[in-house]
Amino acid sequence: MMKAFLVDDEPLARDELKYLLMRTKEIEIIGEAGSIADSLTQINVLKPDLVFLDIDLSGDSGLELAERIQQMDWEPAVVFATAYDEYALQAFELNAFDYLLKPFDEDRIRQTLNKIQSLKTIGAARIAPASQTHKEQGTGKFAVASDERIVLVDISSIVYIATDEGKTLIKTLDSEYKAADTLTAVEKKLSPNRLVRVHRSYLVNLDHIAEIEPWFNSTYNLIMKDHSKVPVSRTYVKDLRTLIGF
Repeated sequence: MMKAFLVDDEPLARDELKYLLMRTKEIEIIGEAGSIADSLTQINVLKPDLVFLDIDLSGDSGLELAERIQQMDWEPAVVFATAYDEYALQAFELNAFDYLLKPFDEDRIRQTLNKIQSLKTIGAARIAPASQTHKEQGTGKFAVASDERIVLVDISSIVYIATDEGKTLIKTLDSEYKAADTLTAVEKKLSPNRLVRVHRSYLVNLDHIAEIEPWFNSTYNLIMKDHSKVPVSRTYVKDLRTLIGF
């Protein structure tokens, strides 16, 4: 059974989350606090596997607490549990494991716990050296604000990203999402991963290119592993040739 610590300055919110976590019969609540100072002291002593952390802590920021947790010898998995969706990107830059929005949904909480259990390494062993792995291998999570919810997309599963009817379409191997960010904004957030610009309206994941199909006027189409087709404009042909050597 995993040990969890709750950080929220609203006792009723802590009670609700505690109730839902205990219903899973997979979590033992070993402590709770409403401020950064109290949390740091108890987390150092109790050494939980998981910390469920709110963003707004009566003038303090849960993001600051997450930064300080990263500096501990014992680094628990941090799951943000908050009413604010606009901090999702900052949270994942701090290697947060997940981002839950209030009001809490029991099924969504179970999804989080299932993902954590599938890794089988939490607490002192740490979930993963994410800050290194993401940069070196282009893997990790990308937070997408879509349909009034935050979706965590595995960067490695993204096939392409495109501009579609004024929105940004993110196509993965098994799903697609429409994000509010522009294509350029998404490109900046995902740099330097394996997604590259091949057209003014498309980014593609180099790892998911299956074939390169010559097209007219020195342009090409990319046939992706999910059988979708992405155009390569003349402007980006040279860059693509340099990257993959065709």
